[in-house]
Amino acid sequence: MHWVTSEDVPRSGEMRVPPGAIFTPSARDLVEARAIRIVELPADLIDAAPPEKTVALGADHGGLRLKETLKSVLASLGLKARDVGVYDEKPADYPDIAVKVAELVTAGAAGRGIVIDGAGIGSSIAANKVPGIRAALCYDQASARNSREHNDSNVLTLGARLLTATQAEDVLRTWLATGFAGGRHSGRVEKIAGIERRYARHDNVRIWPAPAAVRQVPVDAATAKIAAMIDHTLLRPEATRADIVKLCGEARQYGFATVCINPYWVPLASRDLEGSAVRVCTVAGFPLGATSTPAKVTEAAVALRAGAREIDMVMNVGAMRSGDLDAVKLDIQTVVQACHDAGAIVKVILETALLDDEQKTAACGLAQAAGADFVKTSTGFGPAGATAHDVALMRAAVGPRMGVKAAGGIRTIEDFRAMAAAGANRIGASASVKIVEAAGR
Repeated sequence: MHWVTSEDVPRSGEMRVPPGAIFTPSARDLVEARAIRIVELPADLIDAAPPEKTVALGADHGGLRLKETLKSVLASLGLKARDVGVYDEKPADYPDIAVKVAELVTAGAAGRGIVIDGAGIGSSIAANKVPGIRAALCYDQASARNSREHNDSNVLTLGARLLTATQAEDVLRTWLATGFAGGRHSGRVEKIAGIERRYARHDNVRIWPAPAAVRQVPVDAATAKIAAMIDHTLLRPEATRADIVKLCGEARQYGFATVCINPYWVPLASRDLEGSAVRVCTVAGFPLGATSTPAKVTEAAVALRAGAREIDMVMNVGAMRSGDLDAVKLDIQTVVQACHDAGAIVKVILETALLDDEQKTAACGLAQAAGADFVKTSTGFGPAGATAHDVALMRAAVGPRMGVKAAGGIRTIEDFRAMAAAGANRIGASASVKIVEAAGR
């Protein structure tokens, strides 16, 4: 289901929508007042591209013009550029851009990434500091091909001062068209990952080899996949510093996707997880969702500056129940824009126990239209948590291209499997260790 609100209506001309799109009353009034021509197109020509069709793209001031050129190339290849900046020629620091691109790739929001600066060297070095990234500085078609075939590179860096626009386009097209050869190269790429794990940082001290307290627990591929779907969560107000440090250690040890914590603890968790593949997730408007939009944006922005990379925002549930759909969408959209500008992922908490099925479906449509990355069932502080029914309903509402997170009351491996079977691709749980250890038995 696709919702159209007043914010979506252009000032003139035509508006493209998927078949069956639902217009809010205010949007319908604007369409009529502005004489907008409505054109229905298949949803796959309008909706955001899936991760495998999305390329994270960024440049400092020296690479801005080349970035804009290559954005058109990506569009011609049927790929969606997720542009993280910069947007003007004011001086910018390439490490800031490189890490935004790299984190979108490691988070799964983009299949590959491209970073451009004057020479491409600094961006390559910076991107490769992010666990899971294999950034390659390529200067011709041969190096682009080799980086993909032999190294399975997932980020391309380019030097805008060293390549013409035509040369850069040739490098990009070759890099995108070339697959990983596998075979003997797979073992070598795994050795690169092993070096990365070996030199992981903990408590700001380099450790070699990693002691048992922080070494990742050996697990089979299936169990590791389960761990990688879990946001290891501790949102209780009485949580202490020691509790957060323990949570981060467990996340590092078991390979969870994120730690999900209250905003106060973000700086501590960011330092503690430095060098690991575990991201820091925090909340905005939590747990009621009834704060103002500027307050949610400010809360998210402060957390992002402190190191958060995923924001779980609570939808304005009261506005949703009142039928104020434009307000709900604008609230989400404003937070999403602020987070996406910083390269972060946004999950929208619906608090499904307070909504009927029609409202849940509508809320999913609004979150999707607002550009959010996930919809999420619950805060864990409401009258009830996640249910398989709600997860299945949400998955049906958003389709395969958007994330669904189940949270609230998920305590066993059986609970996990029920939510995953219903369509969840991320799970929020405080019983994460118990779930993973049960999966391994």
